[in-house]
Amino acid sequence: MLNKKEFSKKMTYAPGLPQDATFFSANKKRVTSRAVEEAAVRALKDRGVSIEDIAQIVFDLQKPFVRNLSLAMCIENVTGVLAKRELQHAILVGIELDKLAEKKLLDEPLQSLIDQDEGLFGVDETIALGAVSAFGSIASTTFGYLDKVKPRIIGELDQMKNGRVNTFLDDLVASIAADASSRLAHRVRDAEEGAFHRKMNENNRE
Repeated sequence: MLNKKEFSKKMTYAPGLPQDATFFSANKKRVTSRAVEEAAVRALKDRGVSIEDIAQIVFDLQKPFVRNLSLAMCIENVTGVLAKRELQHAILVGIELDKLAEKKLLDEPLQSLIDQDEGLFGVDETIALGAVSAFGSIASTTFGYLDKVKPRIIGELDQMKNGRVNTFLDDLVASIAADASSRLAHRVRDAEEGAFHRKMNENNRE
């Protein structure tokens, strides 16, 4: 255990992060989960993607299957999946690579592969799929559909020009939407089953 006298603020100092964004544990400086989540959401916003944009895709996907679906329910599930570390890390890595490609700061041939969104360059999909895996087969198949159809903000990002590079971002948005759609579907089923069992218990008591 670390002796209090041995501790110094230098152990948790991280330029660019608030003082409460890091802590010292197991002889390592660590970034808090809250700081990482806030950074991921901020990175999306800075690139022109809001939680509401993604929630609208989830709404379109689930509306045929969920009665009385609201956009608020979709926003809740997008926010829920953004709390997952795997997804936060994927967002931060992917967006950072897009930004570096925009600034021409990557070595060739990687610079050209990302800048031109080379068709045989599948690392962007691989990172997005890795983040999808935590939410099961529904999320995986939904991601494939979104990657092909590219609805709403996904298509806008894919077609954006004027020096913008969104090679990773469009796939990441598809991943978030697919994850949130799967989360919503499972929670709706859980709620339906819960209501059914409560009704059965009430009938048995009568």
